Amino acid sequence: MPPTEEIKCTDESCYVDMFENHYTYDVPDDHDVSDLACPVCGGVDCLEVIEV
Repeated sequence: MPPTEEIKCTDESCYVDMFENHYTYDVPDDHDVSDLACPVCGGVDCLEVIEV
């Protein structure tokens, strides 16, 4: 099964608390959360992977 990550936005002015990112099987090995932007506020330095 392709990887899935739960990601939270830590920007205090953003109203999204977390979202899931579903990947395909061919996601590059060097891809990480720093390559993403929050889907609500557009922030890039405010995203963190939620470790369960």
